[in-house]
Amino acid sequence: MITERTVLTPGRRSKYALLLLWLLLVVAAGPLAAKLTEAQENDTLGALPTSAETSRAIQRTQQAFPQSHDPHAVAVAVYLRESGITDADRARVEADRAKFSRYAEGGQVPPPAPSEDGQAVLLAFPVAGDAEQRAEAVTAVKDHLVGETPAGLTTVLTGPAATENDVSEAFEGMDGALLLATATAVALLLLITYRSPVLWLIPLITVALANQLASAAVYLLAEHADLAVDFQSQSIMTVLVFGVGVDYALLLIARYREELRRHADRHVAMAVALRRSYGAIVASAATVALSLLCLLAADLPATRGLGPVAAVGIVAAFLAMTTLLPAVLVILGRWLFWPFVPRYSPDAAGLDVAAQHGLWRRIAAFVGRRPRPVWLGTAAVLVVLCFGIGNLSIGLPGEKTFTTEVGSITGQRIIEAHYPSGTVAPAEILATAATADQVSAAARTVPGVAEVGAAELSPDDRWVRFAAVLADSPDSDAALATVQRLRDTLHTVPQAQALVGGDTAYLLDEERTIDRDNRTVVPLVLAVVFAILVLLLRALVAPLLLLASVLLSYVAALGVAGLILDAMGYPELFVATPLQMFLFLVALGVDYTIFLATRAREETVRLGHRQGVLHALTVTGGVITSAGVVLAATFAALGVLPMVPTVQMAVILSVGVLLDTFLVRSLLVPALTLDLGRRTWWPSALAKPAPRPAPTDTGGVGSGGDRTVRVAAMLDHRPRSVRGLFDR
Repeated sequence: MITERTVLTPGRRSKYALLLLWLLLVVAAGPLAAKLTEAQENDTLGALPTSAETSRAIQRTQQAFPQSHDPHAVAVAVYLRESGITDADRARVEADRAKFSRYAEGGQVPPPAPSEDGQAVLLAFPVAGDAEQRAEAVTAVKDHLVGETPAGLTTVLTGPAATENDVSEAFEGMDGALLLATATAVALLLLITYRSPVLWLIPLITVALANQLASAAVYLLAEHADLAVDFQSQSIMTVLVFGVGVDYALLLIARYREELRRHADRHVAMAVALRRSYGAIVASAATVALSLLCLLAADLPATRGLGPVAAVGIVAAFLAMTTLLPAVLVILGRWLFWPFVPRYSPDAAGLDVAAQHGLWRRIAAFVGRRPRPVWLGTAAVLVVLCFGIGNLSIGLPGEKTFTTEVGSITGQRIIEAHYPSGTVAPAEILATAATADQVSAAARTVPGVAEVGAAELSPDDRWVRFAAVLADSPDSDAALATVQRLRDTLHTVPQAQALVGGDTAYLLDEERTIDRDNRTVVPLVLAVVFAILVLLLRALVAPLLLLASVLLSYVAALGVAGLILDAMGYPELFVATPLQMFLFLVALGVDYTIFLATRAREETVRLGHRQGVLHALTVTGGVITSAGVVLAATFAALGVLPMVPTVQMAVILSVGVLLDTFLVRSLLVPALTLDLGRRTWWPSALAKPAPRPAPTDTGGVGSGGDRTVRVAAMLDHRPRSVRGLFDR
């Protein structure tokens, strides 16, 4: 149980100590936070677990063929003239070949590869140097290709090296743009929520400092604990810190405002507000952070690395909003709420329901009149929304990764149009040298393999490798099936120790890894969330209801997002998106029901089940709705990033949070709770039949409009002597 002694409350002296502590933390964290971008390891975004066959093939290639270039370092210059390549174009290609030799490994660029239709020419070469030198070289090659070109000749750079460079350029400066978009959305919503020229600044500044602390902590973990961080996990962490942190601030400030009317001393008011909201905030932070840490059980490195990075952000937001924010609020005093300053009034306890929550009092009355039709109708709406999921598909083609056209994508399309589908990305076969003939012959028998190249012998004469050109586009389902057939066939060749790698094999292994992660992480997240809800609510039925409602909301969010993304032209989801969205929407969706359920349990003890649930819905409705809108807006800020997967995340998360806020938490959960009655709290003591109530309400909400809510308001508004009589 949370008591005043277990909560770090800002007293008359300790508030200054807390402020000083945070100032020292921020001063120390600032320089470290600025270095976080340098610690990013964006290679993890495309990495597979070491157990995947593609990873083992890459490792064997590096060991057996040490002279081989990094496959990610290949650049392909593409030249296209629809009317046919001219002699002048060929001269340009040869001139570029000589110019690009300074950037190529070994100082030579292989001869150009013309297309059979005579309309295109390719120059493919591995770029020399480390990652930084490659980036500079690729930029120089791109600048040259887009410079002066003969009329009618299209020149672009594609290949893995160009794609990597396009990604880097696309995200250049995006950290600042994302932070600005997020902060602007939060500031605007806080200003609307508080209608105060000053108050909105306090949670915004506090959450910005929390983000600094989180960034510094992640940097230290990346440097000294081998924590993998990339631009995706850093971006999501920033959004989570702002969104979740402001949610906690809204919850705490709303409770603090209530207590300021009940207590003349603002220190006492803050102590009571912290004590009564701390449990919900702790449960919320624990639910999200522990759910994120479940990603450590994933095999895909990008997914696994996201968990601890985002969890650090949640912890930082929690610490700032439960220590720094209360201290600042108490130090600055009541005037922060100007022009709506909450004044102390001993008899004003019930005014929050009657005057401050008029809209939500009416919503509570609507839910209370006929709870069963309300929850059945809401559930039916959510089920109908689920059907939109049919517009979505899993598997985002490489050429659709960017929201805008980039050179590497244009080049891929040209190659696909003028060269055999699998030419640019053949499958790579590795086997023992002694079985080279058997492996080559077996590979040629596999349907879907268009051509098997000559064997290349390793320097130690132990291994060989072949390039197998596929008949279909490298990222097509047919090509994936071909690679699987190729593996099945070659694995049966005795003593061959055959491995099949390449781009298509990578896609196949990525799909299988994510399928495995889904089967592992999803049940783990559900178990963690359920356990926290059981400990928080000391019941079994209520946690099951909350979990079921959030799962329904998740599927409905995918359905609505399917309609939106299909209209935007992005219906093909990145393979890792469904798991990540499941994690965020389940963990964050439970947040709002936690805020409602904890207040409902508190009020049930005081007012009884029915009146307690309706009173909780009334007094928490405004603040939780504001929190949901803020969180949805912060997730929507991810849409400024120029990658389709982040746009998909922005849409799905925003829609999911809004569904949780306006339908699940506002209608479905309270109506279902009322319909079940005290059984909601089984097997706790609250599930036992209540003593016969005093004859203050003859009809109840079910038959007499909103009389129950009015009675609850009257009980809160009664004099202290009468209140004590009823509370007993």
